[in-house]
Amino acid sequence: MVAQSHFRAGRPAPEIVDLAEEIGAGLIVMASRGLGGIRRALMGRVSSSVVRHAHCPVLVVRGEKDGEPVFSAKRILLATDGSGEAALAAQAAVDLANKTNSDIHVVHVWRLDYGDPSFVVAGPEYMQQVQENLEQEARKLLDAEVLRVKAAGGSVAQIHLRTGKPDQEIVDLAEEIGTGLILMGSRGLGGIRRVLMGSVSDSVVRHAHCPVLVVRKEESKEEVRPEEAGLV
Repeated sequence: MVAQSHFRAGRPAPEIVDLAEEIGAGLIVMASRGLGGIRRALMGRVSSSVVRHAHCPVLVVRGEKDGEPVFSAKRILLATDGSGEAALAAQAAVDLANKTNSDIHVVHVWRLDYGDPSFVVAGPEYMQQVQENLEQEARKLLDAEVLRVKAAGGSVAQIHLRTGKPDQEIVDLAEEIGTGLILMGSRGLGGIRRVLMGSVSDSVVRHAHCPVLVVRKEESKEEVRPEEAGLV
């Protein structure tokens, strides 16, 4: 049942975001062409822009390769970085999994930045120790996420620890395990700060083969001073 329809003129992404804030939407649902490779990246500009600017969660839907409906794969991939927004995503994953009888897979991606100046003079033993420490912290984060899912009333079918670029690893893993939905958190910052945030979720939306739900705390419009946004 449609409560109300809206006709707007202008650039699609800003109009969708503005209307969502005007009517107090709790979720934006939109389609993105399910094309492969480079075409997915080029065609997802509107949806990725909405993800970056929206005040509320955004579900970007595209069909599976065989045209099956959303969630038909019965597998949800929850991507976590241990943040508060990731906690919201975990609750959403449990709610969806329970309603659709889907399995939850949890992934965390960590990377060792060898471009850091501290590695220039570091020996191999030091670098190995740093890598081991980071991997240990990543595993602790994954274990904490499993407990969080259980506390929310769900269960985790499998955990995945990956190394590399988070967006690429999430998209690759989703295809490898036949995910029907990728679910992840995004920091709910307002105005200019939302634009400036490095956006793993934006990249995942543009490249994923399946629907992506980006969860953030709902917020109202806010004024952001240029110095707060890092513009001056």
